[in-house]
Amino acid sequence: MSAVQIADHRGNKVSHGRVLVNGVRLHYVTAGSGAPLLLLHGVPKTSFYWYRIIPLLTPHFTIIAPDIRGFGDSAKPHGGYDMKTIAEDLAQLMSALGHDTFSVAGEDWGAAFAYALAASNRDRVKKLSFGEMLLPGFGIEKWSFLNEENVNSTHWSWHVNFFYLRDVPEMLIQGREEIFWSTWIKNETFDPSSISDEALAEWVRCASAPGGLRGIFEVYRAHFENAKQTVQWAANKLEIPVLAISSQYFMKEEPLRQMQQVARQVEYVELERCGHSMALEQPEKLAATMLEFFRG
Repeated sequence: MSAVQIADHRGNKVSHGRVLVNGVRLHYVTAGSGAPLLLLHGVPKTSFYWYRIIPLLTPHFTIIAPDIRGFGDSAKPHGGYDMKTIAEDLAQLMSALGHDTFSVAGEDWGAAFAYALAASNRDRVKKLSFGEMLLPGFGIEKWSFLNEENVNSTHWSWHVNFFYLRDVPEMLIQGREEIFWSTWIKNETFDPSSISDEALAEWVRCASAPGGLRGIFEVYRAHFENAKQTVQWAANKLEIPVLAISSQYFMKEEPLRQMQQVARQVEYVELERCGHSMALEQPEKLAATMLEFFRG
């Protein structure tokens, strides 16, 4: 795990745990007190992604931040990377920790998993924050096309096709994890210096571990199954309050349009001077937005 430890608002180190749920052993961190709030990271990140925002939230919430199946210090099985399976992992994790109902916030693929969790556990999820993501089947495909509009945009998602390929990304990236992931992650930011050396070192450590690339790419390779699941869930819109949150210099209003297709009560906040890694680029603004939404 990272040499830099995540701490709560009092400076106390978060608690680490491991639990076997849905046939997979998950690593998670927890801290704080109050209503439970589940934080879900994106790709290729881990629970460490939230290290700047956790101490801003722990005065008000019990924070649970897992490493998703295939990421970080969680197990890396050969299957189960579709949204429905990962949502079941997370539902069982919250049950194992004694939380019958809870709220959830996610960014990037963590937002897709958060939506899947809310859509498949409607009696348990109280509120959903959906950050910087397009759902499979609802537009992520168009952003991956090679055309002039995408190339000149802030959000050309060329990697969707590359990561979907079987074996090729592993062949080209294995042994070059540091240069690839640091370049890719920083290219999606407004302020590249906001991505700390500590965070990059943690993500490179995990991606370089045995099986470390598996989950990263298998999430993308589950695309067509994910698209089917999303379309089925969207036929019955969410009734809970939903916050669509995005950045000025990456996805802009697209997460709002995504959530308006799948939920009835949608608020929207756009963070200025911010790119794709909102919790690292604008942690104070993101925390304030989340506090207003989840405490309201």
